[in-house]
Amino acid sequence: MMLGLHYNHTMEPPASFFLMGIPGLQFSHFWLAISLSAMYTMALLGNIFIVTVIWMDSTLQEPMYWFLCVLAAVDIVMAFSAVPKMVGIFCTGDSSISFNACFTQMYFVHTATAVETGLLLAMAFDHYIAICKPLHYKRILTPQVMLGMSMVIIVRAIIFMTPLSWMVSHLPFCDSNVILHSYCEHIAVAKLACANPMPSSLYSLIGSSIIVSADVAFIAASYNLILRAVFSLSLKKAQLEALSTCGSHMGVMALYYLPGMASIYMAWLGKDIVPLHTQVLLADLYLVIPPTLNPIIYGLRTKQIRE
Repeated sequence: MMLGLHYNHTMEPPASFFLMGIPGLQFSHFWLAISLSAMYTMALLGNIFIVTVIWMDSTLQEPMYWFLCVLAAVDIVMAFSAVPKMVGIFCTGDSSISFNACFTQMYFVHTATAVETGLLLAMAFDHYIAICKPLHYKRILTPQVMLGMSMVIIVRAIIFMTPLSWMVSHLPFCDSNVILHSYCEHIAVAKLACANPMPSSLYSLIGSSIIVSADVAFIAASYNLILRAVFSLSLKKAQLEALSTCGSHMGVMALYYLPGMASIYMAWLGKDIVPLHTQVLLADLYLVIPPTLNPIIYGLRTKQIRE
């Protein structure tokens, strides 16, 4: 009976977790806090600016700007879900986060990233229609089609993320409650469980790989068709503008996809292959760099928004 009582006690979830920040780089936490704060401020101001301009200007009520507005809102959610806590850890050492808050943060961060990859695909499709089929643009991208695409993107992210959050939150935590990460990243949390975290980790790896591979393949196909259409023209100026636009878009996408997928595969391989601080730093940059750059690349480089 005493053994049974002890077992039940240890299976209770911890009241809170403690986020370590970036293990092995504690001496750099202050400078990381300054950098993150600057990028977070730029991300918030830039994305709020984009949403406000598109919302208030009646001339920007087109599919491209609608997707950009939703992307800016998702970037705000993604950055706000994790970065303030990360800055608090680096600045003040306040690393405590409650059990429920940890899994809420996990859900919003990973759902937002899944929505963002879908929006990048939708925007690539929008660019393809605008350049390759301009006469059919308004007939193809009707408000109903845009709403349907947005709902599919959001539902896909929820369908993927809900089982993952459920699997990790229902693992028994009976040993350490120190998360070797700057935020509640699901693999870092799952590793603290007394049970085998392999099912949730495998689900995350396979699901992320399928979603990202499919989206990247369609995005690459869209931009390939765009470039082929533009280079079939004889206008040198149009070719240079297309190269500049597509190049900047692909650069931002690379900064979004590469750190994200690298952090997932590195966490799967383990710290014996890649240093733990490298894994955590990549995951942190994955949450803050795209929200900082998206308003500049997709927004301020657009002539209508600048005007």
